[in-house]
Amino acid sequence: MLEQKTITFLGAGSMAEAILGGLISKQIVKPEQIIVTNFQDQQKLTRLAGTYDVNTTSNRMEAVRRADIIILAMKPKHVKEALEEVQTVTRPDQLFVSVLAGIPTDYMESLLKGKASVIRTMPNTSAKVGASATAISKGAYANDEQLQVVEALFAAIGTVTVVEEEKLDAVTGLAGSGPAYFYYLIEAMEKAAVDNGLTKEEASALITQTVIGVGQRLQKTEKSAKELYEEVMSPNGTTEAGIGVLREYHMQDVMEKAIAQAIARSKELGVVFHN
Repeated sequence: MLEQKTITFLGAGSMAEAILGGLISKQIVKPEQIIVTNFQDQQKLTRLAGTYDVNTTSNRMEAVRRADIIILAMKPKHVKEALEEVQTVTRPDQLFVSVLAGIPTDYMESLLKGKASVIRTMPNTSAKVGASATAISKGAYANDEQLQVVEALFAAIGTVTVVEEEKLDAVTGLAGSGPAYFYYLIEAMEKAAVDNGLTKEEASALITQTVIGVGQRLQKTEKSAKELYEEVMSPNGTTEAGIGVLREYHMQDVMEKAIAQAIARSKELGVVFHN
């Protein structure tokens, strides 16, 4: 599916590196099939070329002209300038894949003119370790075969879920921001552990493996999250004591409100880009 495709990255940030690193390490594509361009940071291009043996250039027009798939990985505020510049050299058979939060496909289609094939994605930072939870949605002119190509691309860095585009704000607030919620909680767990006599290293090792175990358990069971935490609780035991405090402070309500607020902010950020 991707053997003969040239993939150009417009932007060379951490998400671009996570994706291209996953594609190369899983041998989805060869390094010579990838072109990376960055408008400002030549040092980053030099490092990526040295690390991954990919092609790099600061000439956006040439990078797009040579591409079959163009991955939009610049800062969202630069998307208008970039697409207006390259649209003169695009072809009808090219596929544009966005990893930009909040920017709808119809806005990108309008900048590219014609009937450009655009697929929007929302990965998260766990892409860096090949464990992203990525959601993808196709625009008005992308077809199912192109959607399968993008599924294959992002399967290299984790799981892929196809959703309608109107659900992507919810995905952003849940999975896009989700890693940060867990890190925030883990920070509190580490502090409690150290306050009660464990070293930071001991706490970190125990918490990290606990989180990994929770993820694997969720993947391998049909039980709900509620059933799983109730399974850990014995009457008048330690877990029940801890969960009692979380209930007292309405922690589930707090988490629901946090996710709802993140979703609302995602919608706000996207409004400026709607046609």
